[in-house]
Amino acid sequence: MTERLKPLSAWTSQQAAALRILFTDIDDTVSSEGRITAEAYAALWKAQTAGLRVVPVTGRPAGWCDHIARMWPVDGVIGENGGLVFRLEGGKMARHFLYDEATRAQFRQRLELVREDILRRVPGVGIASDQAYREYDLAIDFCEDVPRLPLEEARRIQAIFEEHGATAKISSIHVNGWYGDFDKVRAAQDYVRHFAGMDPVAQRDQCAFSGDSPNDEPMFAWLEESSVGVANLQPFLQLLKHHPAYLAPAPGGEGFACLVERLVSLRSSLG
Repeated sequence: MTERLKPLSAWTSQQAAALRILFTDIDDTVSSEGRITAEAYAALWKAQTAGLRVVPVTGRPAGWCDHIARMWPVDGVIGENGGLVFRLEGGKMARHFLYDEATRAQFRQRLELVREDILRRVPGVGIASDQAYREYDLAIDFCEDVPRLPLEEARRIQAIFEEHGATAKISSIHVNGWYGDFDKVRAAQDYVRHFAGMDPVAQRDQCAFSGDSPNDEPMFAWLEESSVGVANLQPFLQLLKHHPAYLAPAPGGEGFACLVERLVSLRSSLG
């Protein structure tokens, strides 16, 4: 599968110079084995210092996004697989939700039935420990705080969500399911349009993305010429119709740091 993925060394100076926004997943893309290493966090600062707007695009909850938008060197953060955007505007936190509170509450109520069905039908899974901080989705843990289950079980969980009419995506640690018309790529395109004043189609060559799992596939498809999989994406390639253009030489945060180093080096070489 990986023979179609180019190494980071194939990224050109012209491509790097054109970039304005670096979108990235967090878990197992910036993090490594559940932690943000010094190397990966330094890479976030390095990218920002080099003039790139860094925007995490994550399945993690609203509660996490509040912290990330405030404390990390990022332009903003897209959370819960595209349902919300948090960013500092004029030094104050701005929270942008695709659906209002009443609608989000209805979605959560419907997901309670799905939750009961999954826990009954799939032994060994758990509810994600960050579920209390979520606005939209139900996150089912299949390896973060429970003993790791086979990928086939994650696909089974996804199928149950879909039986209930929900959208579901598999990350490296959770299966996230939600109601509502959104995903990572739609939210990222809206971010480009509304917060960067760019055309997400005509100017997509000014955006890049790094990710590690099947729920990143919409981003790989949109940024087909400037998307990167860190090395731990490889076990999931069989599940993807759309692969990233490049494969980093290392997993997780180390792979993300390699990407940033390559981009910054190329941009610096052009003066």
